[in-house]
Amino acid sequence: MTLSMRKLGKQGLEVPAIGLGCMGMSQAYGPAVEAESMATLHRAIELGCNFFDTAEVYGPFTNEELLGRAFRGLRHKVIIATKFGFTFENGKQIGTALGSRPEQIRNAVEGSLRRLGTDHIDLLYQHRVDPAVPMEDVAGTVGELVRAGKVKFFGLSEVGVRNIRRAHAVHPVSAVQSEYSLWERNLEADVIPVLRELGIGLVPFSPLGRGFLTGEVKRAEEYPAADFRHNDPRYQGEHFDHNMRTAQIVRDLAAAHKATPAQIALAWV
Repeated sequence: MTLSMRKLGKQGLEVPAIGLGCMGMSQAYGPAVEAESMATLHRAIELGCNFFDTAEVYGPFTNEELLGRAFRGLRHKVIIATKFGFTFENGKQIGTALGSRPEQIRNAVEGSLRRLGTDHIDLLYQHRVDPAVPMEDVAGTVGELVRAGKVKFFGLSEVGVRNIRRAHAVHPVSAVQSEYSLWERNLEADVIPVLRELGIGLVPFSPLGRGFLTGEVKRAEEYPAADFRHNDPRYQGEHFDHNMRTAQIVRDLAAAHKATPAQIALAWV
């Protein structure tokens, strides 16, 4: 199988049109089975889906370690994106505390390199904008890591127009990652036009609407408390009912084309 390719930014990063987000293999949607995760990762490579997304906060740390084990001896076949931006103490995340000071970024990268078992990160994102740290400092620090060969390309995650421009003015941003799908299209008004203007790629996460566009979802209260969807307002009460009616359009289109709703959603993205 050969996937079509996409260029992210103007700096030379090229990835398959479909990548694989790995967060759910370590958190957010209930317990994962490592053997199944490993098999999924290796099957993705076989299919040409070799662009993998992780982050130090997934676990925390265990998702990067999983990828490090899975890609041992296969590093030359994969493109790895990871993220920094939260604060940890004794191996645990400190609430939602952000952390993007230059020394935190450098320490985060060293930890990610070690856990991933590699000497470079293909795409490094700031996971969340830290209002306590000027975006210029963040971009400048990542630029230093690029020049040192530890990072190849710079990305931002869930970021607004102003910070995209500030970062890009200091060091070229290759990609912005945000939730985007047939179900969630809030980027279209301002972010996507700026990405087109600056020549920055978009990496949409949750292209299946966290399962909503597959037609196989439950109400929030039916998910365990540890499942991300348990507290997602979009899965609750009348919001769930409205979203199910909207998603029916995708299911109808899929039936007309003898496809699955998921295939329609991914084709649209």
